[in-house]
Amino acid sequence: RVSMFALCFRKLAGCTLFITGASRGIGKAIALKAARDGANIIIAAKTAEPHPKLPGTIYTAAQEVEAAGGKALACVVDIRDEQQIGEAVQKAVDKFGGIDILVNNASAISLTGTLETPMKKVDLMLGINLRGTYLTSKLVIPHLLKSRSPHILNLSPPLNLNPVWFKNHTAYTMAKYGMSMCVLGMAEEFRGQIAVNALWPKTAIQTAAMDMLGGEGISKQCRTADIIADAAYAILSRPKDYTGHFLVDEDVLKEQGIQDFDQYAVHPGHPLLPDFFLDEAPESLVKQMEQHGATPAFKPPPSSSSAPPPAGGPIESTFDAIKGVINEDVVKSTQGVYQFDLSGEHAGVWFLDLKSGSGSTGRGQPPVKADVVMTTMSSDDFSKMFSGKLKPTMAFMSGKLRIKGDMTLAIKLEKLMSRMNKAKL
Repeated sequence: RVSMFALCFRKLAGCTLFITGASRGIGKAIALKAARDGANIIIAAKTAEPHPKLPGTIYTAAQEVEAAGGKALACVVDIRDEQQIGEAVQKAVDKFGGIDILVNNASAISLTGTLETPMKKVDLMLGINLRGTYLTSKLVIPHLLKSRSPHILNLSPPLNLNPVWFKNHTAYTMAKYGMSMCVLGMAEEFRGQIAVNALWPKTAIQTAAMDMLGGEGISKQCRTADIIADAAYAILSRPKDYTGHFLVDEDVLKEQGIQDFDQYAVHPGHPLLPDFFLDEAPESLVKQMEQHGATPAFKPPPSSSSAPPPAGGPIESTFDAIKGVINEDVVKSTQGVYQFDLSGEHAGVWFLDLKSGSGSTGRGQPPVKADVVMTTMSSDDFSKMFSGKLKPTMAFMSGKLRIKGDMTLAIKLEKLMSRMNKAKL
């Protein structure tokens, strides 16, 4: 039997949580944390059939929730579909008698520039992140108003209008900030009735989605989803007058007296990748990113970068090695011309032509217009990228690399790099 003493500490026992995107990642971690208290969880997500690249379905998540001590209701929900949300909300109320907490976690991401983002992707991000969050909130709020401890928690960032967070991925930022604007508006609209807050991670979090974005080596620079689950639990345990806050996981847990954050690191002691949208001041973020080995996109390159590069040097030897790997087959399978505008110690413009003949490389502008231009990259990072020490996707996400042009061709180059690493550049 459970003692009364233990029950006092099960703050979410008997609460009903409606969590979007709870079949994996952060949504599932929050579900399992609440389930250990004996909460009821509605897993509202799209994945009913196993995905080829992403683990977990709503049914496997439901099994884990029940194994952890909670009750689960798995609902197939595309949060862009009003009828599907409405039906899931009704099923939840029929089964558990109401809804106490809504966690808007479902989200779509594409870190691409305006010209590189197809409208289908724009619609997906706005449809899931912004409209889906608004719509789910709208349909759940009537039930929250009947709860004794009603909460809405959106997994979205503080509203930070520094242009650096817009310029590389305007569509994604607008969609994520749409979720944050729901917090800003609804917290005020339902003040005294429902607590409405936002939570965002200070560092990158290891999830299947992150592995797809950043490639295999990324997880070392991440924390586990448990840090978000623990912070969410702390917020959801507070009274309903705690509202309108844009919270960062680490700050929430420091307030709870937690000092050891190594417990959340995938690789304790490894430098962590700072998450987007969090710069107290751009200068402090520059320092922070540089400590993590990144070159922020918004930092002006040193003026010495206009000096002519010394002959020879590491860049030349990298391009010599590239010459050794490219051939007609590589050209046939790639069909792209790449230009690299490098800054730093060995600044200069270089090209890689994988469109004609057996391919060619050289200093200066390519003979024909480049399909992909890679800029803001230091010569040092360029060497690291081609020797396999830095993944291009990571370089792009952390601001070390700006890609203009055809993203599909940029990804093809990543495959070429892995071939070069096997050839031991």
